[in-house]
Amino acid sequence: MCEPIKNRYDFVILFDVENGNPNGDPDAGNMPRTDPETGLGLVTDVCLKRKIRNYVETAMEDKTGYRIYIKDQVPLNRSEQEAWAAVGVDAKSAKNLKKDDPELDRKLRDFMCRNFYDIRTFGAVMTTFVKAALNCGQVRGPVQLGFARSVEPVVPQEITITRV
Repeated sequence: MCEPIKNRYDFVILFDVENGNPNGDPDAGNMPRTDPETGLGLVTDVCLKRKIRNYVETAMEDKTGYRIYIKDQVPLNRSEQEAWAAVGVDAKSAKNLKKDDPELDRKLRDFMCRNFYDIRTFGAVMTTFVKAALNCGQVRGPVQLGFARSVEPVVPQEITITRV
């Protein structure tokens, strides 16, 4: 792999949405998320990560190292079981393997990082599949996102459709 990032870099991404809703709030009838004090539109970090994941998944089409870990309707344990199989761990003999190979957790984590783009990029907590004190661990990714804010306040519009 290439050399790791050694410095902090801040960057700005500008995107334009007209007559759209880039991040609706399900608790408010899918109305645009807004800051109640300023009226500025908000797009959550989770929404931005989803847009990046969707782009990478489409552009890279499951190429090695560019698979996506956090997917809709796909249990996280499925990918973690794949990591267990790749390093030769059987759930029945996991306790003994951990005693024989103290590096087993690191091998599982490294498998996940090699194969899943979003784990390498954003990090992940991969402790949902814990058996015999083995898990894929936690990774802090180099890319951390905050909320996006609109340049100007959002003015929600109500549109009523009537049929004659």
